[in-house]
Amino acid sequence: MDTRRTWLIALAGLAGAAALTGCGFQLRRPPELALKRVHMASFGRDSALADELRRQLRMSPGARLVATPAEADLVLEAVQDQSVPVVAGITAAGQVRELTLRSSFTFRVRRADGTELIAPTALSQSREMSYAENDALAKDHEQQFLIRTMHQDIARQVLRRLAALTPADAVPAAAVAASAAASR
Repeated sequence: MDTRRTWLIALAGLAGAAALTGCGFQLRRPPELALKRVHMASFGRDSALADELRRQLRMSPGARLVATPAEADLVLEAVQDQSVPVVAGITAAGQVRELTLRSSFTFRVRRADGTELIAPTALSQSREMSYAENDALAKDHEQQFLIRTMHQDIARQVLRRLAALTPADAVPAAAVAASAAASR
């Protein structure tokens, strides 16, 4: 009886796996960039968002971070990178009761020659959290966790925008005009 039950459970598991692959289910993967060499510029030294962007760029198939803009296909430039907690509610005694965590990132993307590929774009995330002075340490950990998840979301949005760029975007306009004139 026990072997029959084991056999039926295994068969049900195989049927479930076959159904998932048949419907096109795939685990989420980082987007693949057409322009592989990326230089990150103007980020703060201790920017947690820059660290998250680097991590996700390393996970993207074939993408490579380069040290100088000259060797890059595209330059990701931070215009503004800010994460701040804002008091959203207080008690009658004047103690903080609720916080709104805000993370905003403004960036632009350009070629090594300075030609803009993506105009300055602002991305922002916010999360609400309760706060209790008695649980200050736990609430600090919760705040750091929420900020980290906001940075992950923003980094994914940036990578999706970078993945939308094509190799034709990386070719300088002067080179396109020169090749068109040569073919006439």
